[in-house]
Amino acid sequence: MNTDSLPVVILCGGQGTRMAGATTSKKELVEIGEQPILWHVMKIYAKYGHTRFILTLGHEAAAIKRYFLEYEPMNYDFTIPLGQADAIAYHQSNSEQNWRVTLADTGLDTDKGSRIYRAGKYIDTDTFFVTYGDGVGDIDLEALLAFHRQHGRLATVTGVHPRSQYGILKPDADDQVVGFGEKPELDHWINAGFMVFEREVFDYLGPGDHVNLERETLPCLAADEELMMYRHTGFWRSMDTFKDALALDQIWRESAPWKIWD
Repeated sequence: MNTDSLPVVILCGGQGTRMAGATTSKKELVEIGEQPILWHVMKIYAKYGHTRFILTLGHEAAAIKRYFLEYEPMNYDFTIPLGQADAIAYHQSNSEQNWRVTLADTGLDTDKGSRIYRAGKYIDTDTFFVTYGDGVGDIDLEALLAFHRQHGRLATVTGVHPRSQYGILKPDADDQVVGFGEKPELDHWINAGFMVFEREVFDYLGPGDHVNLERETLPCLAADEELMMYRHTGFWRSMDTFKDALALDQIWRESAPWKIWD
């Protein structure tokens, strides 16, 4: 495994509008198998030695801050001498104790590109990761990073084949239905997150509030021939809706294909 810990910028400042009304939790804090999906994303990176996280906060920033401030007492048995809160003794080994988590307020209505730009002051390496706080997969981050370093361009996105949200009919030439496909994998590629950037990408971001990562930054990088795609053909799912959350929770309990950590 790679032992060089690179910063990991996790975008988690949006409103999560497609989840609104179905849960009272901030989307990145919706639990999959009794832990927030954000935790699952972080565990994937931590497996490969990348434990320096920068969370770009916006909407419901206080909820994410509270989660990390209360992380250890809410997850482990402890003994506390009353009146000496700094003398808490925890009784289990904390596998996340080497994580360094920076919580960066980047504005309420800031676009993703601008959020990354504002997090730049906490990035101390030439190369860094960027990903979304609501997508998980069995991504080989070591292979992704090797691919990025080999091609020498400024940015790499991880591409996956999405699945149709609908089952499909299979008619013959006479329109008789001869079969069905249950939410098949589609042929095109989409950006699954798990991106790798070089510091020069900040030249494509800028200090404004509304630099859009997907509609501006990545297309500009592509136009300048500075964007490459790492092909991932394994498991990947995003959690855009509460239905997605229920599906991921069921997958976690049945097989947990993205659980690459011990």
